Amino acid sequence: MPEEEYVWLRRDQLLSFEEIAQLAGLFAALGVQKFRLTGGEPLVRRDLPRLVKLLSADPRIRDLALTTNGILLPEHSQALKEAGLHRVTVSLDTLRAERFRDLAKRDALQQVLAGIASALAAGLQPLKIDSVVVRGINDDELVDLLEFGRSLGVEVRFIEYMDVGGATQWTRQRVVSRAEMLSHLQAQYGSIQSVIERGSDPAERFELPNGYRFGIIGSTTTPFCRACDRSRLTADGMWFLCLYAKTGLDLRQLLRGVAPAEELAAAISQAWRGRTDRGAEERLALEERGPLASSAVLRENPHLEMHTRGG
Repeated sequence: MPEEEYVWLRRDQLLSFEEIAQLAGLFAALGVQKFRLTGGEPLVRRDLPRLVKLLSADPRIRDLALTTNGILLPEHSQALKEAGLHRVTVSLDTLRAERFRDLAKRDALQQVLAGIASALAAGLQPLKIDSVVVRGINDDELVDLLEFGRSLGVEVRFIEYMDVGGATQWTRQRVVSRAEMLSHLQAQYGSIQSVIERGSDPAERFELPNGYRFGIIGSTTTPFCRACDRSRLTADGMWFLCLYAKTGLDLRQLLRGVAPAEELAAAISQAWRGRTDRGAEERLALEERGPLASSAVLRENPHLEMHTRGG
């Protein structure tokens, strides 16, 4: 969760669904085939299935996904599927109700579990579960989370705790590394095999002796910057080329300034070709590494918050 005192984006600054679809079309014309709606929590955006329908109508978009905390999924899964959404990733860090309440600031674990069930029933598959592992918080639930995923036939991906956005309490000591996770799981299951299929996917995949496959995103201790092909467009039109980037390109200004499509496409293409971002690698090299931004800095620049730029 972000800091309690954070800055909301002004509604008049948000891109309309039509503007989002227009920019997505420009990216698609430049070769982008995979799009993800994330946040923050995208399902709090009113009438989100309408945006999904606009995006899914573009035949160049071959993969349209959604990342959600799952709380509102029970009431939206079917509408999202009918609108053209392909698949869903649900963020779930714990299966314990009291711990969930402490982490999420609400008593909604059963709603999330119902949301996962509703997404599967609607055919929003393959469904994935993302779990951020933090030492002393939920690192004792690795096996429980894997077994939960295996029982549903869905992939669980463990994510190293990252020093981005609102992670103002981040310390190296709280990071459970990829190596530690594998060691712990091997003690439980025996030999774990690596599945070589990563490409530009942020997750490395592994297979248990029983055949179940899971993933680990080790971007804190084993960065994959040089293979990363992701960028992020915020709800108010800022385009960031790296999760750690402190500045971005204001596409809303260009779009609302009635810039020709060719000018917008050229700006996007030039920025992408010229990118030098190696945020996770640079953070790993720091001798003294703390949170990316303090609470005061986040209040001054809400675009540094994960709930504005997406995971």
